[in-house]
Amino acid sequence: MVFFSLAEGLGSLLDFKKRNSDDYWLEVVSFLVLSTLIKPGIVLGVAALLTLVYPAGASLLSHTSFWLALLLFLSVDDVLQYWYHRLAHQNQFFWRLHRPHHTAEEMGLLVSYRNAALYYILMPNIWWLALVTFCGGGAAVAVGLVLKQLFIVGSHSPTKWDRVLYKYKVLSPVAFVVEHIFVTPAFHYAHHGKSQADNISDPNGNFGNMFSVWDQLFGTAKFTRQYPTALGLPNDPKDSWWSHFLYPLVKSKKEGSEISGDYLRLKTTGTQPAQFELEPGTYLYCRCGFSKNQPFCDGSHHGTVFKPLLFTVQRTQNVKLCTCKLSAKAPYCDNSHIKLNDDTGM
Repeated sequence: MVFFSLAEGLGSLLDFKKRNSDDYWLEVVSFLVLSTLIKPGIVLGVAALLTLVYPAGASLLSHTSFWLALLLFLSVDDVLQYWYHRLAHQNQFFWRLHRPHHTAEEMGLLVSYRNAALYYILMPNIWWLALVTFCGGGAAVAVGLVLKQLFIVGSHSPTKWDRVLYKYKVLSPVAFVVEHIFVTPAFHYAHHGKSQADNISDPNGNFGNMFSVWDQLFGTAKFTRQYPTALGLPNDPKDSWWSHFLYPLVKSKKEGSEISGDYLRLKTTGTQPAQFELEPGTYLYCRCGFSKNQPFCDGSHHGTVFKPLLFTVQRTQNVKLCTCKLSAKAPYCDNSHIKLNDDTGM
């Protein structure tokens, strides 16, 4: 963290116009609470509980080699984090806990710590590191956490250390190996991109924490070796840092915010196609059915299993776009709404 803070500070890599006081408070408070209260509290709590119910477990890893313990810790830790992170993008409640992480419009040293406190309390890999520590793998956990931080902080850093691997053709094979094993800045920046319309971003993919192998194994990887120019969330209401960090105990007072007390996510699907004259360009079609800008995406798919559909128009043309979300030829209408209307008597 000292290395990356010096690199960001001395290299003048931060655009402070994209940050406000809420960003700093959220990141600093999240970092301090996680580091001094939540993580140590879970480790000590697990140790106290297991000492009472399973004291023999304290020596389970005492005869295991350090390298085997390190491999065990890192591999299980990372696959747990992958699925937890993926859940946070596909479940509405967990998305609201993780949402502060994606409100950042600029990468930086502490961006990886932007989450609700409850998100960290429920994080399975923190409980896993507590278990491994209790079982005698403390040395492996200590080294493993340092290695993880190199990649986690590095993948959120504006240093973009992987650029040199893409710049020179002779290094391309090295880049291929590195990015297909580890999470690089380009790989993770895509996850923070504001919109898939740039054909670089994939906010509902690239969930890996340290290793990119899980995304490849489970079909959520996207490699572009490019960095999105716009980060953050579409239509971000700029909630206060304390509502982000203390949700659901504290709700946002911003009207329309996903973490406000009166927020309702309503279906906005239709029963008739929408007709447009579209100019040449790239468009995002809503597939979740919640967009307030139907039939186009407005970012409402966050917290669902759906992704918007990227489609390109080559020439100016009149099109009929599906609004019922039943078309087999999405984004274009295939008259599936007729059966829907027949079934509802409309």
